Amino acid sequence: MATPTPELFGSPHPAISVILPVLNEESHLEDAVQSILSQDYHGAIEVILAVGPSHDRTLEIAQSISHRDPRVVIVENPTGRTAAGLNLALRTSQSPVVVRVDGHAHIPHNYLSLVVEILNSTGAVNVGGVMAAVGKTPFEKAVAGAMRSPFGVGASRFHTGGEAGVVDTVYLGAFRREALIAIGGFDERFTRAQDWELNFRLRENGGIVYFDPRLHVTYRPRSTVKALAKQYFEYGRWRRVVSRRHAGTINLRYLAPPIALVGFFASVVAGIFAPILFTPAVIYLLFVLAASLSIASSIREYFLLLAVIPTMHFAWGAGFISSPKTLVPASE
Repeated sequence: MATPTPELFGSPHPAISVILPVLNEESHLEDAVQSILSQDYHGAIEVILAVGPSHDRTLEIAQSISHRDPRVVIVENPTGRTAAGLNLALRTSQSPVVVRVDGHAHIPHNYLSLVVEILNSTGAVNVGGVMAAVGKTPFEKAVAGAMRSPFGVGASRFHTGGEAGVVDTVYLGAFRREALIAIGGFDERFTRAQDWELNFRLRENGGIVYFDPRLHVTYRPRSTVKALAKQYFEYGRWRRVVSRRHAGTINLRYLAPPIALVGFFASVVAGIFAPILFTPAVIYLLFVLAASLSIASSIREYFLLLAVIPTMHFAWGAGFISSPKTLVPASE
């Protein structure tokens, strides 16, 4: 780890630009922005909303917030793509610290103060913390439970928590602006996994990516099985793209969902002809039963988890297996 550097930015309270790519966030945008504007941070803050072509009142709400508080700036993101919006906001920003927040996230009141403290003390170019999934409906609560458990998403510290330290990637991220500029910002060809891909390039450029569990961001999970399946299918699809472009970035944790998918359905088909071959499928179902029992806080949540956990695993696995090379050609 780099030697801790007091006041890395020449000031104990450097200016901060908080950037948000926003699309169809009518339900959450007001709360997300207010959680930023109400920070206990003593330095200057600007909030840059890169607003895509939404189908709800997102733009109207963003304009209302900006009218009430001049610290909030709106930039147009015609494509609506996350990476493009982040780059537009990054180019608009001027501050030495750039903090990414999503339109459906909620940060605690001391988040920005902690960000500067951790950037200073670690010498990191990017710091992040826990993606604290919190649901409101019974289904969302089940998804949140699975997302916080290693049985649902593996053992990534930004999902399950853990000790502070150097990691491969973090949720959202708070950056030294100069480090982002040095690598050209976000790769706009990536619809998903742009965070992972960005952090890979930051590390390749000699930077440190650092996890600290005190950076606790509230995240609202998907509210239907269909939306959850689509989300995890895209996660798997784009994580395969990262593995193609950056050799050596795949590991057994990422291979587990496609292996589970193929193994389960191969076992079901083969078991028709030789019942003993049902064994792998039965083992997986027993795993889901046990995992659901360990995560659930109620009978209702338990039965929802029986659908949620396989949906996450199999959708991710299907996306990984079916990911076409044409998404981001290796030759580019």
